[in-house]
Amino acid sequence: MVTDPIADFLTRVRNAQMARHRIVEIPASNLKKRITEILYDKGYILKYKFEDDNKQGLIKIALKYNAETKEPAIRSLERVSRPGLRQYAKPSDIRRVKSGLGVAIVSTSKGVMTDKEARAQNVGGEVLCQIW
Repeated sequence: MVTDPIADFLTRVRNAQMARHRIVEIPASNLKKRITEILYDKGYILKYKFEDDNKQGLIKIALKYNAETKEPAIRSLERVSRPGLRQYAKPSDIRRVKSGLGVAIVSTSKGVMTDKEARAQNVGGEVLCQIW
């Protein structure tokens, strides 16, 4: 049993990149699917696929690497809010990640979105993680 599924998601991606794997498989949930879609939209992963296995389901993520240097596209994945210490922010208090070069993923009342989208829609929420 996993007590923090988002941290597990981030750790699986981080470990797969350190081992230079091309594909990582993660147990699915609606929140993880939305985080995966955001990573794809922002260009941090190559492709993704949601598979149904008559249980929880699987997310298959194809990781993205630089063609010349073989460095991963994701430099850092950090969990901000955690089960022991939740981090909530108003739209004006959501900090930019690496001066706007990175992305914070925020869970709001209007769904899971990036920090820029949350500021544009003027909604706050729980800051789940930061990626750059």
